[in-house]
Amino acid sequence: MHKPSFPVAPGETACIALEGPVGPLEVLIDLPKADVPVQPIVAIICHPLSTEGGTLHNKVVTMTATTLRELGIATVRFNFRSVGGSAGEFDHGVGEQEDLKAVTAWVRQQRPDDRLWLAGFSFGAFVSLKAAAELQPEALISIAPPAGRWDFGGITPPARWLVIQGEQDEIVDPQAVYQWLDTLDAPHELVRMPDTSHFFHRKLIDLRGALTHGVKHWLGTAA
Repeated sequence: MHKPSFPVAPGETACIALEGPVGPLEVLIDLPKADVPVQPIVAIICHPLSTEGGTLHNKVVTMTATTLRELGIATVRFNFRSVGGSAGEFDHGVGEQEDLKAVTAWVRQQRPDDRLWLAGFSFGAFVSLKAAAELQPEALISIAPPAGRWDFGGITPPARWLVIQGEQDEIVDPQAVYQWLDTLDAPHELVRMPDTSHFFHRKLIDLRGALTHGVKHWLGTAA
């Protein structure tokens, strides 16, 4: 089977400049941990709001990547336009969807036999949800999706959809998230994390456990 490798070895991080819709996009690639069985899956992870300091180095994004790599999944993190080494200006989620599509096209070119997962935190959850209908990921992870703050109309999540929400989120109203989910016909698994703020302060290990428990039954079986 044709399966080119990413430019990185296990235990190392590759940083590349990928040509995006408005210029270079800063991309980080990590292969699974060297001591775990490798899954034929690549997860692309989207960061929180660019105008509020969100980057691919955000601790929730980083913990998500680490957790998935421990499960044998290769991860790709990238900076949306206007952030870090990525060119362009903030585009309120519209252009950011195009950035995600460009990264996804590159991942599928590099690893055509791998299954695609998308993950996003806050604004990144919004972007990945809005792009899911076109990109058709096998699975989607939405952490603190900002329902009530952005227009979630017209989304089409995949059948495998994990939503994680902190019960003490001071930025995204948890009740708005729950009410929004109740309006959808899309199947989903909701994990409510008690005593947990938006940025998962002192709760990153709990987030790791919720992610592991939420997705491990997807491993080894294509949707």
